[in-house]
Parts: sequence; structure tokens; C-alpha cells
Amino acid sequence: MKKTRSQSEDASISFLDVICCGFGAIVLLMMITRTMPPNSLEQGEPEEGKVADLQATLFEIRGETTVLNRDMTVKQEQLSEYIEKIAILTQQFNAMQAALDDSGGEEDEQSSELEQLLAARQSMTEEMERLLADREIQNQDLVGGIPVDSEYIVFIIDTSGSMQSAAWGKVIDEVVATLDVYPVVKGIQVMNDMGDYMFSQYRDRWIPDTPERRTAIIRTLRAWRPFSNSSPVEGIQAAIRSFYDENKKISLYVFGDDFTGGSVARVVKTVDRLNRERFPGQRMVRIHAIGFPVYYMGQRAQPASSIRFAALMRELTWRNGGTFVGLSGL
Repeated sequence: MKKTRSQSEDASISFLDVICCGFGAIVLLMMITRTMPPNSLEQGEPEEGKVADLQATLFEIRGETTVLNRDMTVKQEQLSEYIEKIAILTQQFNAMQAALDDSGGEEDEQSSELEQLLAARQSMTEEMERLLADREIQNQDLVGGIPVDSEYIVFIIDTSGSMQSAAWGKVIDEVVATLDVYPVVKGIQVMNDMGDYMFSQYRDRWIPDTPERRTAIIRTLRAWRPFSNSSPVEGIQAAIRSFYDENKKISLYVFGDDFTGGSVARVVKTVDRLNRERFPGQRMVRIHAIGFPVYYMGQRAQPASSIRFAALMRELTWRNGGTFVGLSGL
């Protein structure tokens, strides 16, 4: 009885061991399977080649960006320069347009005026004859086409560098010739184109006409060098303001070679306002002018300032009962 029972227990223990071992193996397999994720086999190390390519592409893009930024900066600077040039040209165009508007259409007359300045030789021109016919001036009151009926004369002389260096000898000759045309007058005055007096002690009053005074005028004129801006406008206006008199016959003699001032039309209007008419068509102060061809001697192109002087003097002399004479040589 005891022997049979021992064999039965051994068999039960062995079966139990087998079962436990199998169960343990299953549990172990389940644990191993749960700790390893399914995609662990699909993951790998990053590919070094792709990273290098991406870095190279990035560096290339950064280089192109730098070049584009530099080009854009250069273009912006060029654009700023173009805008500045356009602004300057626009300003110059507007100034020229304004000057053209102020001139009152004098451009159409400048070419004919230039021909007159070159051809005139102290003789009576068709324009002078028309003026004389309109005003019914008698022949005995004319010398070389210039009315000499005035009792007081004022010389307004351009003392600029161009006149001093090229025409001063001729200026002195013309002053002497003009004084010879007036043997006796009641008063003389000499000013430069800026309105400065030759003799300050006679400022705003007449110089007595004596042989000694005439000699002093010519002697002083040889070394007279006051400042000048090459524009007779100031001298003309100063002379009319200082010596305008309804009871006196006065003539201004303007000697010059160019006009560097502003609008011709504005100057004419100002002189019209200052030099009022005694009778319709007859103003109180005559204005005569002599043009010296400083810029026409041996030069192919003449500056606009000399042409504008001729245009201004032609208009002023015509409106103020005088004559404009353009010399043909020095």
C-alpha cells in the first residue's frame, strides 16, 4: 500500500512541474513581446548624406539672399540719385519757363535785335524814322537820329569788368562825343549802372556845366572803377527817382554791353510807373542807350545777356522817347 502511493505522488509532482514550466514560458514570451515596440525594427540611424545636402542647400540660399540684398541696396541708391536729378531738372525747367513767361515773348525779337546791334553805325534806322514820324520831332533837334533837345543829361555807365577791359577807351570817346553834341546844358550827372555817383558831393543834385567840370568828368572817368553787376536797371531807376521833374527836359544816356538782371517785362513796367507821361505819348525823361559789342568781337556764340541788353534797351528807348544805337566796333 505504501509503495503504490509513493509512485502516484511522484507522477503528480512531475506533471505539475511541466505545467508550471509551460505557463512560465508563456508569461516570459508575453513580457518579452510587450517590452519591444512593434516599430523598433523599422527605426534606424539618420542618413548623414541627406543632412549634408540640406545644409549645402541652406548655405546656398543664404548666399543668394546676401547677393540679392546687396543688389537691392545698389538699385535703391541709383533710384535716389535719379529722383534727385529729376527734381533738379524739374526746378531748372520751371525757372526757364517762368523766365520765358516773364519775357513777354521777347524771344521772337532777339534774332532781329542781334542783327540791328551788329549793323547799326550811329545812323538813322527805320525804327528811328518811325519814332521821329510818330512824335513829329524837327530835324534841327536831331544829331545822328538822336533827339538833343534836353537841358539836363545823365550818364549811366556800366563799370563791369567786361566794359573796363574791352571797351573803356570807346566809352570815354562816346562820353566826349555826347558832351560835344550838347555845347551848353543846365546840369550834368554821372552814375554807374548800380546808381553810384561819380562825385558823391553832388549826390541827388546837378553838376554845374562848365568847361572845368567837363574836363574833371573825363579825367575821373579814366580811372573810375566802382562795383557793377552788369545790369543798368538800378542806375536807370535811381536817376529817374532822383531827378524826375515836370519842369525840366532830361535825357538819360545808358552805356552798356549786357543785362544780367531778371525779367525784361518787369523792368519796363517799373520804368513806366516811375517815368510818367507829360502828355499822351511824351514822357518826362528821355532814355537813350548805346550798346558796346564786347561779346561780338571774334566770338562765334554770343551770351544771352548781351542779347537781352539789346532787347531791354530797344523797348525802354522806344517807350521813353529815346534812341538805341548799337556800335559795330570798339
